[in-house]
Amino acid sequence: MLIHPFDAAMEPTEWQQWLAATDRFGVFMVGNLEQPQAPIAVPTHFTFEGEELLLHLHHINPVWPHLEAAAEVRMVMIGDYSYIPSFVRAKPEGPASDGVPTSYYTSVQFVCKPVIIDAPQAKADILSAQLADMEPEGGYGQMAVDSGPYGRMLPLIRGLRLQVLRVEAKFKYDDHKSIEHREHVSEFLEERHEHLDVGAAEQQRRRLAEIGEWRKR
Repeated sequence: MLIHPFDAAMEPTEWQQWLAATDRFGVFMVGNLEQPQAPIAVPTHFTFEGEELLLHLHHINPVWPHLEAAAEVRMVMIGDYSYIPSFVRAKPEGPASDGVPTSYYTSVQFVCKPVIIDAPQAKADILSAQLADMEPEGGYGQMAVDSGPYGRMLPLIRGLRLQVLRVEAKFKYDDHKSIEHREHVSEFLEERHEHLDVGAAEQQRRRLAEIGEWRKR
């Protein structure tokens, strides 16, 4: 992923805070054993715990042979994205038709070492962590290997612990542009109020308050 200096996370806590406030759903990418075919892509929820991503998949998922051979895999998350039309990014002194459109977005990508989990109790531990993460209000059944509503279904899944090797985080919100330009785009997004416009505007305003004028950094 191309990350310019003005797109980069200001510090690790920035992407960590973004992740904590975002639904942890991404696309899990694994290299394809059948070269040169495209990589395997699996959309899935996951739980971020310490230095690991936790998830589980059905045991018949076709990703497993490719995953067993992989030294590194990638989890890709994208959020707070919006299309910025050409006329919004046009220079004030020129015609609106000369503006260059772009996309705003946040992307956090984890490069990980995969560890496949097949032991029943270890799989149950992953499911317990995911339930606690996704359903903090509770209300779900007991997680046990040999009883309860989930025990009989454990053989149908395999668990994964993805040990995080490095994190690539990008916040693409025109931070290299002038303060006036960024304020103008944020106002446009808030007024248009479509899809994820408000989230994109919030990210741009947050970064603007922290960075100010990029050329002064």
